[in-house]
Amino acid sequence: MTAVVGAAQTQTIASDEDVVRVRQLVRTAAVAAKLSLVDQTKVVTAASELARNTLVYGGGGRAKVSTVDNGARRGIRIVFSDEGPGIADVALALTDGYTSGGGLGLGLSGARRLVDEFELSTEVGAGTTVSVTKWAR
Repeated sequence: MTAVVGAAQTQTIASDEDVVRVRQLVRTAAVAAKLSLVDQTKVVTAASELARNTLVYGGGGRAKVSTVDNGARRGIRIVFSDEGPGIADVALALTDGYTSGGGLGLGLSGARRLVDEFELSTEVGAGTTVSVTKWAR
């Protein structure tokens, strides 16, 4: 059973500056959860990609950062949510190289590889929620 430790922090994502704020918030939480420097870098990179997707494809939204504990170890969970157009083909969107914009097509699939747990929920016309967790080793 995974439990949230302490109060979660929420960052609105409405501008490029907010994407930077998400990165800073995630870095601070990763350090507090005692993630290694490599795992800090991985989770901050994943959060940056997902925050940018939330802004660009979701029209903005929120990132909620929590410290979590499953009884054996600590980690951080970040939940990104938007009320954008949703993702019509999740399997395609998670394919390396696929992009609906001008990027490299590594946002969702790359973020999924950088974290320990990745959950995506989407509904066309109603938005998308992506939850990622990175555990301390």
